[in-house]
Amino acid sequence: MEIKTLVAKAHENAVKHGFWEPPLPFGTAIALIHSELSEALEEERNGNPDIWFACNESDNFICTPQDETECLMYGKESLCKYRSRKPEGVAVELADAVIRIADLCGHLGIDLEEVIEIKMAYNEGRPYKHGKKF
Repeated sequence: MEIKTLVAKAHENAVKHGFWEPPLPFGTAIALIHSELSEALEEERNGNPDIWFACNESDNFICTPQDETECLMYGKESLCKYRSRKPEGVAVELADAVIRIADLCGHLGIDLEEVIEIKMAYNEGRPYKHGKKF
């Protein structure tokens, strides 16, 4: 998917689902992006897979998309036909942050694709670690 398409789709879906009624203050929109990144950190801290689905039959089950017919329960495989539809995990929370950024750019009329190209071109000429420790 092209970035322009992502921005348009993300913003269209957010508007359709009422997330811009009333319009979000800029700081609130930024805080919501940050909250997705915090959720990614918590998924990593909890040792969860990059993408997983809760099993509705037990809090002790998680399903991974590698094999949608199987779950992991305390490291043991077990069939799970009760997989929830909501994806979870580090990759999912990072995707949520990108979606929220795209949505905000759509709301603000920012051509994110163009700005990314400009910034990446600038970054190519910067010194190693930009002269910083990390």
